[in-house]
Amino acid sequence: MTSTARPAAHRRFRALAFGLLALAAAPCVLAQILIGQTSGFTGPASSGVKENTDGAKLYIDHINDHGGIHGQHIDLVSMDDKFDPKLAAENAKKLIVEKNVLALFMSRGTPHTEAIRPLLDEYQIPLVAPSTGAMSLHTPVHPWIFNVRAPYQREAEKAVTLLTTIGMSRIALVHVDDSFGSDCALGAQKGFEKAKLNPLFIEKFDRAKPNFETIVKKTKDLDAQAVFLIGSSGSVSDATKLIRAGGSLAQIVTVSNNASGGFIKQMGDFAHGTIVSQVFPNEHSLSSSFVKEARDLAVKKGISDVTPAMLEGYAGAKVLVEGLRRAGDHPTRAKLQHALESFKKVDIGGLEVSYGPNDHTGLDYADLSIIGADGKFQR
Repeated sequence: MTSTARPAAHRRFRALAFGLLALAAAPCVLAQILIGQTSGFTGPASSGVKENTDGAKLYIDHINDHGGIHGQHIDLVSMDDKFDPKLAAENAKKLIVEKNVLALFMSRGTPHTEAIRPLLDEYQIPLVAPSTGAMSLHTPVHPWIFNVRAPYQREAEKAVTLLTTIGMSRIALVHVDDSFGSDCALGAQKGFEKAKLNPLFIEKFDRAKPNFETIVKKTKDLDAQAVFLIGSSGSVSDATKLIRAGGSLAQIVTVSNNASGGFIKQMGDFAHGTIVSQVFPNEHSLSSSFVKEARDLAVKKGISDVTPAMLEGYAGAKVLVEGLRRAGDHPTRAKLQHALESFKKVDIGGLEVSYGPNDHTGLDYADLSIIGADGKFQR
């Protein structure tokens, strides 16, 4: 090698060495598992949606902080559908086709999830832990939908049974005029049938433009002892305030889609005494390992309190993560579906989740709570 060639070769060697050193010093970037979520981050269900997602992120962030799944980082890609079923379907398609997500996760709302359902078959992609208890997502079993929470019908039946057990007979049934409202109403009717009673009256209201004038008048004129209000947190809150302004002191009851801190804030001074059904253990019960685990992670993040809606998100994330673990190093949509169907009494903290080809229900836990004077759910 000539004397002039040596310096040039030396410079190339040094450049290569510096390049390798820089690469070694660069932070390690984990491969990503993309999970898609479309939900109403704005709109009438936004408070519950945010709490669902915050709860899910408690566990997903914890898993990512400890190396992810098989060395892969879970990335939750969330889109706002404004609680509009049409936009929910459009968002889901973008997540599936453009983002190429491995699975969909925690959609919010019955008509919204039903709008997404045809895409699951078309693209053979799982939807894990939809935030709805619609019976149509349980029966018949859909091969790509994996529920985590109990059906609304079970909650609604239990709520009516409680009211009749404590001696109430003049119970009004008021529900949003969509598939969610109709589904809950079916469960409530089972409770009435058990008690050999009929509802004092049944009224529906429009989801987009609710009008509660007739409901308020009937509640007062017929001297309702209780009003079972089935709708979004905004609708239930508005209806309650109008019922009280109309002079009725009827007991207000609603289902677990409103089991959020945001709902309590929306209700304001009218929250106290409202009965809300629940599908997870008491969020203040440290005797529950599931609750304690979620609360401990919340404290580490500087979150002072855990709500029922957060627990729903947390449970969904635990199911998703276990499914991903079982799907192996190179997960596919089909592998994840197969992994989830392998669940047999999987313990997520004192709660057992099982699936199979003929059962995608997950949990069947249902309970009732009442909002106390301190603005917290009490059991």
